[in-house]
Amino acid sequence: MPELLRSKNISKRFGMYQVLSDISFSVYSGEILGIIGPNGAGKTTLMECMAGLLPLDKGVICWKNQPLSPLQARQFMFYLPDGILPYAEQRVEVVLKFFREIYGAEKMQLNLLIERLELSSMLKKPVHSLSKGYRRRLLLLIGLLSPQPLLMLDEPFDGFDLRQTLGVMELLRETLTGRTLLLAIHQLTEAEKICNRFLLLSMGKIAAIGTLSQLRKQAGLNSGGLEEVFLAIV
Repeated sequence: MPELLRSKNISKRFGMYQVLSDISFSVYSGEILGIIGPNGAGKTTLMECMAGLLPLDKGVICWKNQPLSPLQARQFMFYLPDGILPYAEQRVEVVLKFFREIYGAEKMQLNLLIERLELSSMLKKPVHSLSKGYRRRLLLLIGLLSPQPLLMLDEPFDGFDLRQTLGVMELLRETLTGRTLLLAIHQLTEAEKICNRFLLLSMGKIAAIGTLSQLRKQAGLNSGGLEEVFLAIV
């Protein structure tokens, strides 16, 4: 797969705390790359730096081998952070109509996503009244409506039970045509089921990157899932 995006020696500090240290990796067209690590590992900060929301202390982001400014990043990446609540006082249907129109998406696409994410019964309710799970579905729908080729999702399965998580995984795979996904996940079981490759992040540094089989080799394991590999490497 051709290289889509490259991070070169990204570093970020908040005061005396070094959050990211010399982060370098590539994202390939059409893949699902999981950024894996516990809370506090730097996953969200890395995504915010890539999306141009935080200035880099050091390093550069390249898109198809060309340096990318924060303003240019918005043309190619859609970043969906965890825990935001867009237009909280508006009804769900109003918010979805607004995003469909600014993204130029088809009504048929919106209606299909509403059905697949089981949001039909929530359309008349104000956004602020939604449960955590339904808020997550709303945010996912907005992200899937966006036109950018790289979709970055922070904790996309948070608030879902197992059945809902599997349904969302299936939906993400189906919508991958022509798009690339970068997912920040701390649930290793979910990550193993959907991601093609994994970037293991620990204390703001890359511990390893590769497919599960490649990571097993790096960890010196003949078998085992992502959890065993992560514990062996980190």
